[in-house]
Amino acid sequence: MSALPKGWEITLLNQVVDKIVGGGTPSKSIPSYYEGSIPWMTVKDMNKSFLTDTIDHITQSAVDNSSTNIIPAGTPIIATRMSLGKIVRASFDSAINQDLKALFVNNEMNAHYFEYWYRSQGMNIESLGTGTTVKGVRLEVINGLQFPLAPLAEQQRIVAKLDEVLAQVDSIKARLDSIPAILKRFRQSVLASAVSGKLTEDWRKQNLTHSGASVIETDASRKEEMLTEFPELKNKKSTLQSDIEQGYLFDIPASWCFSSWGKISEWITYGFTRPMPKSESGIKLLTAKDVSYFCANTDLAGYTTIEAFESLSDKDRPKNGDLLITKDGTIGRAAIVRTTEKFCINQSVAVCWLRSTIMNRSYLEYVANSPYSQAFVKDKASGVAVQHLSIIDFAQCPVPVPPLEEQKEIVRLVDQYFAFADTIETQLDKARARVDNLTQSILAKAFRGELVPQDPNDEPADQLLERIKAAKAEADKLAKAAKKAEAAKKRAAKAK
Repeated sequence: MSALPKGWEITLLNQVVDKIVGGGTPSKSIPSYYEGSIPWMTVKDMNKSFLTDTIDHITQSAVDNSSTNIIPAGTPIIATRMSLGKIVRASFDSAINQDLKALFVNNEMNAHYFEYWYRSQGMNIESLGTGTTVKGVRLEVINGLQFPLAPLAEQQRIVAKLDEVLAQVDSIKARLDSIPAILKRFRQSVLASAVSGKLTEDWRKQNLTHSGASVIETDASRKEEMLTEFPELKNKKSTLQSDIEQGYLFDIPASWCFSSWGKISEWITYGFTRPMPKSESGIKLLTAKDVSYFCANTDLAGYTTIEAFESLSDKDRPKNGDLLITKDGTIGRAAIVRTTEKFCINQSVAVCWLRSTIMNRSYLEYVANSPYSQAFVKDKASGVAVQHLSIIDFAQCPVPVPPLEEQKEIVRLVDQYFAFADTIETQLDKARARVDNLTQSILAKAFRGELVPQDPNDEPADQLLERIKAAKAEADKLAKAAKKAEAAKKRAAKAK
């Protein structure tokens, strides 16, 4: 630790903390223990600096029959396993589990000064953690942390200044945290405007184009030709029962028409249902988790064997240009396949063959992820714990069809607006990093003695430290006397 201002003192954490109290976990085999009203804090609650409640609650019986302890409100609580470097206070008395420790700061100290200092040490404490799967830090390491003890009056000035400055930083963070939701609404608004014709309203006034009806006619002819190669598809329900659901139509330009996914595609189906062998290499196997909005990601997908892949039918092996849709779990995420790499899908992913259509694939991807299509998917969802999307329902989802020239212009404009949003997100990430660094910079400055001016009239920290030592000694003496009295009381009770 660098040199500190005159009047400050370097000491150890255990010199300013009277005691450290741990906790425990009531037996999970007794569910009734977790049906009480007593807050029980775990690392799950360490995502804020100040708590007004905990996720879990237990009964008094759970407290009495476990090693947990009730910690008074306002006591700093740290994590010694997982979430290393985190420190919180609660507005209520709370039990804690074994991964947390309560630090009882000496009353001669300003507890908020201590809390701010501990927060400044977050990265350092995290680096001191040991363990392979889950990192923890030993109490002797915590007790041995070097602590910069400022004069008490200066502690109070530092706390007041940090309260003021970090409140401003928190306000900036809150504004930054609101931006992703704004960008999400912006993208959805762009998609809604794109597939309703509003985005290209000015473009249509200056450009004569064919109608969407000609696209549908050409598509129908091309589809019929392709189905001669796959006659078995003519009997598929997703091809036959694909009339547009009239209740989901919306206003579109006069030159546009409506079709449906079932009419545009040759086949809407889903992947294999039987168990597939897993492999360290071979052919990528995509599930719903690998399909997000606008992205079918094979990078993180697992593998199945080449032999297993070769045994699959065409329906399980999407091709470049097809549309994937998640149909189980988080339903409706859609992405065009933009790879020539061989892969297969399981039953949680549907595929919409787009092998004869002349429509712009990127435009269709925008339609599938637009608010209109997503509302349709949400309305058609079935299942309680896990939602499901019927491919027969999806086949009837309306698809607005602009002329081909306008589809191309829509894609150009949406790409432009989305690129603008992506740029803002990149700037947002940088801004968040700067704010996080700013917080640490302010805290570091505070505990170097550079945040507030020193006052030569302040009582030096070495005198404060002597008072702390005296107070601790007196507390230890009283604790020992109390133990002796309790022991004597028990002996007397036995003698009777």
